[in-house]
Amino acid sequence: MSKGHAWVLGATGQIGRAAVRALSEDGWEVTAASRGGGRDERWDDGVRAVALDRDEEGALARALGRGCDVLVDMVAYGRQHAGQLTGLADRIGSAVVISSGAVYEDERGRSFDTQDEPDGSPRYPVPIPESLRTVAPGEATYGTRKIRLERDLLAAGDTLPTTLLRAGAVHGPYCRSPRELYFVKRGLDGRTRRVLAYGGASRFHPVHAANVAELIRLAAARPGSRVLNAADPQAPTVAEIGAAVDAVLGRSTETVLMPGGPSPEGVGSTPWSAPHPIVFDMSAAERELGYRPVTGYAESLPETVEWIAGRLAGRDWQEAFPAMVRAYGTGLFDYAAEDAWLEEHAQRG
Repeated sequence: MSKGHAWVLGATGQIGRAAVRALSEDGWEVTAASRGGGRDERWDDGVRAVALDRDEEGALARALGRGCDVLVDMVAYGRQHAGQLTGLADRIGSAVVISSGAVYEDERGRSFDTQDEPDGSPRYPVPIPESLRTVAPGEATYGTRKIRLERDLLAAGDTLPTTLLRAGAVHGPYCRSPRELYFVKRGLDGRTRRVLAYGGASRFHPVHAANVAELIRLAAARPGSRVLNAADPQAPTVAEIGAAVDAVLGRSTETVLMPGGPSPEGVGSTPWSAPHPIVFDMSAAERELGYRPVTGYAESLPETVEWIAGRLAGRDWQEAFPAMVRAYGTGLFDYAAEDAWLEEHAQRG
């Protein structure tokens, strides 16, 4: 017997693919909506794929028809999308919406939005509870749009119970800007040394797409208005991540540790680099949903590395991962600057 009808917006994205599969295998009738209307080869044949631009006026309302028991939204941001969902509350039983750990703010008002400012890196408690203060809602940045979305959906909890999942650093196949590319490409390029700022101790808590999908599956079966962190069981350091990628590739790379921040040229900077740890508390999800992770970082890594290597085959990395360029610039693989720093470091040593 079906558990009901689940609608998934952003179904062909990284988390969406895993969520559709998890819900379908759990007994839900699933409609997978995306701009292109595509399918994942691992989905059950019973999954209905539809093409939908949720920002087209009235498109979501028309596509929903009589509605659904649960709507899972991977791509909601800000007041507009919150209003879109709450405006359809009479046709949606409950919702599960992806938010972000970028909404948190430390006691001095520092957040992801202030990281590029002098002394702007946030110093969060370890681990971060959902009760920690957040940035002010607005439409200016990713974090402010996400908290605006959260506030508006929680305020409508009486008519649309919504679980909001504050995701950490999402990893796994189909990521448009995979942080693991930093180490995978170096390994494939035959680099024998790497430089890591902050002594290689930076921690930015990852979450595999399959673990987010498990949280979605559990929340779909237990409707409610709540905010929960979404993270893996481990929060490895950047040095541990580099070593784990090496193990998958069968390589051995010398790691040179910088005691402080990256050089002015960006040597030592990685997609995880931060002077203070970012680690999320998962006890609320365990308590409220009975959450247990379905995978860990190291055990999930071979599939991720294989997917990244496949995307890189025969292509420049900027062509293979244009979103990575937008997020981190073109200097991630400036080997000349790295070699110059290593030579200077060796001379000083």
